[in-house]
Amino acid sequence: MVSVRDTQRAKVYDAEQLVRGMFDRADEHGSRTVELYGSHLTLPIERRFASVASVQSYADKVLALNWVRAQWDRAGTAVRVRSRAGATAAHYEAAEGVLAVPLHSGGRAWALRELVVLHELAHHLESAPGSVAPHGPEFCARYLELVDGIIGPEAALVLRATMLGCGVRFG
Repeated sequence: MVSVRDTQRAKVYDAEQLVRGMFDRADEHGSRTVELYGSHLTLPIERRFASVASVQSYADKVLALNWVRAQWDRAGTAVRVRSRAGATAAHYEAAEGVLAVPLHSGGRAWALRELVVLHELAHHLESAPGSVAPHGPEFCARYLELVDGIIGPEAALVLRATMLGCGVRFG
């Protein structure tokens, strides 16, 4: 496996944090309408999960979607979801096909949400893990395609615009 420098990681994470904040505020205030660069958008509902089992069920269903299977060969490779001891990050273990998510920390379950799970599934769908940067342009394009097709085009637009604003490049 080749080690490729992950120069966009911080930019991708910064953009995601901003987007998750937008979805959180929409949930807290009951208004799904946001302004993005002068346009008003209605954010779709982002699914939240209660357990490792519910994340596993969701991941299995995403990988079984016809359009996902047609787009990425690795969709036919099962992913296993497990809890992660650390509370600061979710991650994907390519060698075993494992998606690790932190559960509850301080009364919050920040990682048990659709955007985080789709991010990790975008890693799983990489055709040749280790051959390109983990958060490089190819990953970002794949992640946006998943968000667009599963959460919705409004969510993908918000994510794309925020990533571009943070300096993220797409492949």
